Amino acid sequence: MVIETKQRQIYSPEFKANFVVHCLTTKGSFTAKCKERGIAESVFYGWRKIFIDAGISTFRNERKRTRRKISSLQPKLEKNLEHEFRLKIEYLNLLRTTYPSNARLPAKVKQEIIELVEQASIPKIKALELTGISKTTYYNWLKVLRETGNLRDLKPWSNHTKVTDRQDVKEKVFEVLHTPPSDYGFNRTTWKFNDLQQALAQSEVHIGQHSIRKIIRDSGHRWLKAKKVLTSKDPDYREKLDHIHGILSSLRQNEGFFSIDEYGPFAVKRRQGKKLVAAGEAYTVPQWQKSKGCLIMTAALELSTNQVTHFYSEKKDTEEMIKLLDILLASHSHLNRIYLSWDAASWHISKKLFQKIEDNNVMAYITGSTHVDVAPLPAGAQFLNVIESIFSGMARAIIHNSDYKSKAQAQDAIDRYFAERNQFFRENPKRAGKKIWGKERVPVEFSESHNCKDPMYR
Repeated sequence: MVIETKQRQIYSPEFKANFVVHCLTTKGSFTAKCKERGIAESVFYGWRKIFIDAGISTFRNERKRTRRKISSLQPKLEKNLEHEFRLKIEYLNLLRTTYPSNARLPAKVKQEIIELVEQASIPKIKALELTGISKTTYYNWLKVLRETGNLRDLKPWSNHTKVTDRQDVKEKVFEVLHTPPSDYGFNRTTWKFNDLQQALAQSEVHIGQHSIRKIIRDSGHRWLKAKKVLTSKDPDYREKLDHIHGILSSLRQNEGFFSIDEYGPFAVKRRQGKKLVAAGEAYTVPQWQKSKGCLIMTAALELSTNQVTHFYSEKKDTEEMIKLLDILLASHSHLNRIYLSWDAASWHISKKLFQKIEDNNVMAYITGSTHVDVAPLPAGAQFLNVIESIFSGMARAIIHNSDYKSKAQAQDAIDRYFAERNQFFRENPKRAGKKIWGKERVPVEFSESHNCKDPMYR
């Protein structure tokens, strides 16, 4: 029996190095390339290990170097070790370039980087700089490897979904948000972010307050404070408004519509308000002051011409309303008809006042003078009285921050204010609204959506 023995093939160091580099830098499996050249896979992996450990210089180094003193060889040795390490990481860089920049490295590459850095003959900090891996990332890998024994392949970043984009988390956040806090054991009527986070944790949804805030903000929700809405309880509210709208929609040039109310009483003294104050200066107003007088102003605003008629009263009563009626009839004798609109104050609906209006209308029928009609506002609807916006603009302009020395000085300021305002709107029929007297709360026109009464400027 004859046993044939196959002669062992001997390869040069250059062939080994070139073949290892060829396998690492070209596409295709290592198995196919080894079969093509007739090289066993185990042999190839042995060459690759030698190539990684020492590089091409190991294959060419056949002579033993003479021993020298460590002190004289240290600089050259460090340079050679760094050169060898650079050769070792060449293939790692090739492997890393095969993965997108936004993808995480597979566990196999992480394992090889850890082995390479741990076996390096140069300091770890220098080795990590050469590999391009941050120190934090490397030690996180090392910690996971020591605790679990392996490095798991994680999902690529391209497949990762942020917690703020997860639909199930969004639905849970609003499910809890729409539930009263008391249902989750909080003695509150409104949610806080801290309580909302704890309630979500009870539902097995662990999310940070920043993410909760982003989910709520991105959905268009925001925190609002409820405002008080002025309302009227008059059972004839709609009928009275429709009556006024009907008058204004068909108002003729020889007719006038007057909005009537009183301003005051208010004390003449140093008043507070908004003011420009220098840095470090404290703007204060004494709580206790001696009043320099008390003012009550009765006024009427004609809506079509935007003219104000006013005078000062000692009190609010029927006599003052009759006085105002006489003034309007005297100053607007050119009108065939005037309408008086006011709120439901007792002196606006007194029998004596209506008797005066009825007597006037009888004489108007006989003599052809001005006829008077009444268009009262609904009860509790002072906010619809247009002259309230005029009072707000007047108070902002000359009452707030004022310190008049006497009652007469305050009256002079009010008279001048209305004189300038009337003159401006005679020359500019359009309701400009940007002049100092025109900065009223709402445009000077009747609308049931307006809130003419501003408590901040009364």
